[in-house]
Amino acid sequence: MARARRLELAEALALGPGWRHACYALLHAPDPGILFGRLPVRYAILMQMRFDGRLGFPGGFVDSQDSSLEDGLNRGLLELLGEAAAAFRVERPDYRSSHAGSGPRVVAHFYAESLTLEQLLAVEASATGAKDHGLEVLGLVRVPMYTLRDGVGGLPIFLENCFIGAAREQLLDTLQDLGVVEAGAFSGLQIPVRLRQPSVDSGKLS
Repeated sequence: MARARRLELAEALALGPGWRHACYALLHAPDPGILFGRLPVRYAILMQMRFDGRLGFPGGFVDSQDSSLEDGLNRGLLELLGEAAAAFRVERPDYRSSHAGSGPRVVAHFYAESLTLEQLLAVEASATGAKDHGLEVLGLVRVPMYTLRDGVGGLPIFLENCFIGAAREQLLDTLQDLGVVEAGAFSGLQIPVRLRQPSVDSGKLS
């Protein structure tokens, strides 16, 4: 399948009226937890299990009533994550990248938002009461931020899941920026980065 094409934001916004825009956010918070008394958790990073069985980030399509990409994103977060998403707002400085698929005219914009651990825990607690829980979203998932002694368990095996669009690349880029992993740390994985064109199976998820 054709790879998604990375765009600069200005280029993406100039694509014209025939394109639809979708926005997604990686939510993360420092986490002092220790697994098994020896493995630092370091960060709590949220992804979601989508209706199609793929992993992705919460968000959705920007609609005509939204005055900006960020308005559409924050509206989508409320619908997918519940009332706890009203405690923070994702803004333009949180923007990271844009990708366009080679099929349907959809361009996906990616953001990363830093929360307090208390805010992130509140999001996890409220998500089961969100409008789309059990429908478009089957549940939130934390990314394991450690590698077990066998060198496979934890983050390496997590990265071999099936991700939607550019979500796997976006996750790795963010982990590198946070200083959690080094560039190229997982280049030897058996399953390479697979960038899929955005799906238009629903009105909110790409």
